[in-house]
Amino acid sequence: MVSYKDLGLVNTRDMFAKAIKGGYAIPAFNFNNMEQMQAIIQACVEASSPVILQVSAGARKYANQTLLRYMAQGAVEYAKELGKNIPIVLHLDHGNSFELCKSCIDMGFSSVMIDGSHLPYDENVALTKQVVDYAHQHDVTVEGELGVLAGVEDEVSAEHHTYTDPADVIDFVQKTGVDSLAISIGTSHGANKFKPEQCTRNAEGILVPPELRFDILAEIEKKLPGFPIVLHGSSSVPQEYVKIINTHGGALKDAVGIPEEQLRKAAKSAVCKINIDSDGRLAMTAAVRKIFVDQPAEFDPRNRPSPGTGTPNLPQGRFGGSPPGRSCRESAPRRHKGCFGGSTRSESGH
Repeated sequence: MVSYKDLGLVNTRDMFAKAIKGGYAIPAFNFNNMEQMQAIIQACVEASSPVILQVSAGARKYANQTLLRYMAQGAVEYAKELGKNIPIVLHLDHGNSFELCKSCIDMGFSSVMIDGSHLPYDENVALTKQVVDYAHQHDVTVEGELGVLAGVEDEVSAEHHTYTDPADVIDFVQKTGVDSLAISIGTSHGANKFKPEQCTRNAEGILVPPELRFDILAEIEKKLPGFPIVLHGSSSVPQEYVKIINTHGGALKDAVGIPEEQLRKAAKSAVCKINIDSDGRLAMTAAVRKIFVDQPAEFDPRNRPSPGTGTPNLPQGRFGGSPPGRSCRESAPRRHKGCFGGSTRSESGH
């Protein structure tokens, strides 16, 4: 058994309480390798922002859970080396079984998500409570989910949305004891979050997605005032990255994400965690494809993507804190900086 506290990590409890009080959201970035982690930490240190480092079941298989744990411990020390002792959470994204969640808790994760949203309601409640009961023995926080997001992300896929029913949320939270709740209000997994027929097109021919269901979010807030809410599938799918990919041999057709202004609006509510995965993949893929085409003689992997090109850019206004100007690396975390609402500077140093 490894305690996350010995790794310098924190759980989400105080982090979310401060976010709700401050009217901002915490960036939750999925990572799979060292380059992505470097970019995330660089951007969050620059923004004085707390951060949640997320590991999916697929990433755990790809990178090995032990290596990922030590990378997270390294992230804590790296942030200090860069000059900020920012709060860092290591979180399991979309855990699909008690055994997986328990393994992550035992390996030093400070937060886990148990996703029973595909199960009948009573089975979702029972599974989520089982995970909560074990996690809370070790002061690990738990995220549950009600409603289903469309799209594909690693091993999680669904053809259609099932919006969260606000009538269920009080019962679910009370019966399970979860610390936060992921809801479905129209976000989707993947880089193609909406079908073209669901969107309009602007003057440049770029798809403009429909509005998120803020009415559902408002009803949930009324029923669970001050309770931490999570948005999955919230990458903005920057069109500059899509263009680079497609002009350098890629074939991303009709890729579209969640407009940043909608994420800012959500962050002013009880939404205190916003998940970003596809943007990091797009940033890294764009950087690699560009180098392969523009520098065909290059064979040093250290020059392919450099730290920062492989992760989220924190977009201005999205997560909180004063956004820096774009760095030369144009990383995804730097893109998303600020997209989450108010200032997070008071949290640095925890």
